[in-house]
Amino acid sequence: MATIDPAPAPAAALPGSGLDPAPVVARLAAQPGVQRVPSPKLTLFLRRGFLSPGSCAALIERIDAGRRPSTISDDIGVADFRTSETCDLDRADPVVDEVERAILALTGLHRAFGEPIQGQRYAIGQEFKGHTDYFEPTGVDYQRYCGVAGNRTWTVMVYLNEPEAGGATRFKAIDKIVQPETGKLVAWNNRRPDGTTNPATIHHGMKVRAGVKYVITKWFREREWR
Repeated sequence: MATIDPAPAPAAALPGSGLDPAPVVARLAAQPGVQRVPSPKLTLFLRRGFLSPGSCAALIERIDAGRRPSTISDDIGVADFRTSETCDLDRADPVVDEVERAILALTGLHRAFGEPIQGQRYAIGQEFKGHTDYFEPTGVDYQRYCGVAGNRTWTVMVYLNEPEAGGATRFKAIDKIVQPETGKLVAWNNRRPDGTTNPATIHHGMKVRAGVKYVITKWFREREWR
């Protein structure tokens, strides 16, 4: 029988990693146009018009050029759990670099702790069922994904367009549905105030009913991303 290593001790909060949420929360709250969703269960922010339509269109072109079927960690064998397509965006691309710099400036998070920006494309009927972005410490894939850089701290997601119908993001624990709008940013802390992973961050990329949905996502880690 396979054994699972115990979860590691919490990492020290390195500046810019987001593991200490207070500086990120303070910076986001001070930014013009940023709204905090009122909830004691999770820390969730929205910012409409974060990216321009031109930047969104340029990112969509890149996603279409490099997309592949999306995958999941700790695969539970449900074929339709995540049915989107994915594209890893190149940091050396000036368009991608500009977007990344904007995310870092908004949040105060440091580039060193960030995964490469990932693009996702959802066609009609595609979705990502309820999930959390952090990796379960008891999961079989935990060491593979978190052995070097640690677990995820913050998620920053931006909608690149508005599908004709569907494609909203539902945060189940607070019954909050975020509708896709071109350029809208959604950011949340994947942890509770005490530093433990927060199951209330479970969210569902709901089915697209008409049209196509594009988003980008940037995740941050406890330690430097390598």
